[in-house]
Amino acid sequence: MKTPAMKRWMTFGWTAALCLTACLQSDMSFADEYYEVRTIVLGDKGDAAAVDQYLEKALIPALERQNIGPVGVFAPKANSETKEGSVFVIIPFTELGQMESSRAALAEDSEYQKAAADYLGRDAKSPPYARISSELLTAMECWPKTVVPDGTLENDERVYELRLYESANERLGDLKVEMFNAGEVPIFLDSGIQPIFIGQALVGPRMPSLTYLTVYKNEAAREKAWDAFRAHPDWKVLSKNPRYGGTVSRIDKFVLSAKPYSQM
Repeated sequence: MKTPAMKRWMTFGWTAALCLTACLQSDMSFADEYYEVRTIVLGDKGDAAAVDQYLEKALIPALERQNIGPVGVFAPKANSETKEGSVFVIIPFTELGQMESSRAALAEDSEYQKAAADYLGRDAKSPPYARISSELLTAMECWPKTVVPDGTLENDERVYELRLYESANERLGDLKVEMFNAGEVPIFLDSGIQPIFIGQALVGPRMPSLTYLTVYKNEAAREKAWDAFRAHPDWKVLSKNPRYGGTVSRIDKFVLSAKPYSQM
């Protein structure tokens, strides 16, 4: 049987725990943005049209009603290093808790449920995709918010590049982030490489790592920009700084085109 004193201590304990959790969340949620990078692997039996219908007509409009966006949706181009049959979805959040609250809001959104009915109503014998893989990123100091330059969506020839840099351990991963923050992005911009977002992985299958998305007017502009970057005198100095030696153990590069309904 719990005495009044025990009840008071239990109440105090729960209150203290809740306050501590709130303080920790406040301290941790310091970034301007967070990003979910969602990779939808269609597989041999996937239904690309159903996935497009769901994203365009159900998910993105529902996220817009939650004031979440811009949402980017991309497919690999023929010269990409990734296998064909994947769809990349980029969802920005203004705080960590928004990712969870967004899922709850979708469950209560009747418009979303109606628009997504065919997609969500499929059984195990007719899935629209093989599997979804996601990672959660935090924006970095060098590029704290999503930027979609004016006129980007009107250019049908635009090309994107998604890069993921892995590091051998957490110390080296943090040093690669420091390297970006120390001057890599100005070299990007000077070379014609336009970032849309840059983030360090908080949760994901390829940690420690950072991921960024860039956009170019066309394929020729992408190749020219990277040639300019490699030849840039500031990059030659930064890349030879011994502090940043060996910070990247693997690079994955995906050359992408935007879906017609993409907001990036």
